[in-house]
Amino acid sequence: MMDTSSCLMEIDDPRSYIDKLYSDDNEECHDALVILKNAVIGSNRQKGAVISQGIVPRLIAFLTHDDVPLNIRLDSIIVIGSLAKGTGDQARALVDYNIVKILLSLITTQNADKQIIEVCLCALKSIFRYPFAPTGLLYSNVGTLSHLLSLASPDSSLQTQACVANILVPLCQSYNEQMILCQAGAIHFLSRMITTQHADLQIPALKCLAAMCFTNRSVSDIVCASNFEGKSLPDILTSLLSRICDSEVQLSAARCLTYIHRSGTLPPSDNRIVYKTLPCLARLCTDEFKEDIRATSAETLAYLAEIDTQLQRLAAISNHLITSLSQLLQSTSPLPRQGAFRCFASLGANDEDIRKRIIETKGLMEKVLEGLGDVSPDVRLAAVRCLHSLSRSVQQLRTTFQDHSVWKPLMALLTGSPSNELLTVVTSTICNLLLEFSPAKEPMLDSGVVEMLCKLTENADPALRLNGSWALMNMAFQAEQHVKSKIIDTLGTDRILQLLNDSDTRVIMKTLGLLRNLLSKSLHIDNIMSEHSAEVMQAFNMVLDSPHPAEVKEQALCIIGNIAAGAQTKDYVMEDEHILRRLGEFLVHRDGKLQAGALLAIGNLVHRHDSNAIERHARLKELGIVNKLEELLSMTAKETEFYEEIRSVIKQMGYS
Repeated sequence: MMDTSSCLMEIDDPRSYIDKLYSDDNEECHDALVILKNAVIGSNRQKGAVISQGIVPRLIAFLTHDDVPLNIRLDSIIVIGSLAKGTGDQARALVDYNIVKILLSLITTQNADKQIIEVCLCALKSIFRYPFAPTGLLYSNVGTLSHLLSLASPDSSLQTQACVANILVPLCQSYNEQMILCQAGAIHFLSRMITTQHADLQIPALKCLAAMCFTNRSVSDIVCASNFEGKSLPDILTSLLSRICDSEVQLSAARCLTYIHRSGTLPPSDNRIVYKTLPCLARLCTDEFKEDIRATSAETLAYLAEIDTQLQRLAAISNHLITSLSQLLQSTSPLPRQGAFRCFASLGANDEDIRKRIIETKGLMEKVLEGLGDVSPDVRLAAVRCLHSLSRSVQQLRTTFQDHSVWKPLMALLTGSPSNELLTVVTSTICNLLLEFSPAKEPMLDSGVVEMLCKLTENADPALRLNGSWALMNMAFQAEQHVKSKIIDTLGTDRILQLLNDSDTRVIMKTLGLLRNLLSKSLHIDNIMSEHSAEVMQAFNMVLDSPHPAEVKEQALCIIGNIAAGAQTKDYVMEDEHILRRLGEFLVHRDGKLQAGALLAIGNLVHRHDSNAIERHARLKELGIVNKLEELLSMTAKETEFYEEIRSVIKQMGYS
């Protein structure tokens, strides 16, 4: 045998070591492999040296020639498995050598040796940890996936079964992959593993089942309808939430039930969610558990309660959760802080009392602001989500948010090249800070927020265009003339027209809301229309002629009504025959919203008895609008308020 104490020197440089790997003498090859195997264990530097010296193709050659002895093939796979446990770049190099396909061919070979199968599975498990692993190779052949499941029979070793379960976990990244796994019989396979008494099998099996159920109603329905040995699978999962189970088993089972609930299969009122899953996750957030368990539990609980107010209220009073989360924020690791912020965001999403309790937690606001500047992008995003949730409180916007000048670090996050996800949450929070009652509105205006928001409306992401138009709408609400002028001048009427023709209806609605707020006071309407009447009327014509829903056109009609109410601006509407004809058409439309909007605009046109009132009345009669009003009156029940409004408009025009 060769002296293993000299292996580091021999791997790094001398040719003698490499030459022996290429020897025709099997014993010499095996001796070299043993040294190589011992050298690369635990040393990423040595793994990198092996890859860079081009030794991997020689290892592959040992695997692909049938006349190579079993011990050489085994040690070659063990070395490959060790390399796969190195850095991501080292694992990627193996993928580039097509090693996954080779290993899969070895385990699917008829009468393959059990030892070969086991070490191949160990290597595959290490490679499949990475997102760049070619998972499609398992789906390209239906037989390969089925064969993989069959390898982990109850008679196989625990390591083989655990490896198969771990390999399956990253195979559920899309709906199609989830369904293929389901159709291959994975649910029954995983159920068996889950019901063993071995945590090494239960944990990967639970993780795989959770991944299969994530945002997949079809799989979740099948899981809830499945039984194993006479017990329903959801009840089996619930039993694993018990304190007597391993904490990671509890957490993994809770994640399964969380994903099944969020997929829509289990309602939030289900006892297994309310009385078992939620309390288990809250308990796992306490400081008696390891930090990684607490962090993942907080993330999972955030997802569980994210959209249900009752679950949020229950979680907020469960097991001193708010205190547990605030303790997690003291961690020096990013994952606990991220989980705590996400959970705080979820808890405070809808309930003002919970938001108050969170904000009043000692040192919490300082931690949130620290989180906005965290070196970890995930922590920054989670902190902004938390801040966004808390910003829904009118009281806190006026007090705590003002005291801490929250808008400053938020605006700082918009510099550089933030991700679209971060931009979306930051600008959603800014939308709240720009509400009329928020003290942050004025200093943000002076800091260039209008320019930033106008630029945002040009973004390719519809969510960001929505937030840009939404925030501008909030800023324009009850604003002074100079603010409105700045918005119009910066945004430009051409951009407003483009936004009103956006592919996203929500963007159109917020842009109309912006116009409605801009054209809200008589003096402001006069000033804006005197400069931009042609573009504004063009915008309304475009919206009224569009195939958009009634809610969109109703907004346009209300703004036309605002313009029609002004003494100086009625003529802009009266001079646009197309709009007048559309008003007449909407009067007898089957949609009540459009009828009410048209009636409002016409009522404002005829309301004031100025010197031009008679001409306006005559013009409306000429266009048949009086007849339409009478037709509408005949179709409306006499006892309704709408009936009286129609009569009032007709009376204003001098008819009875």
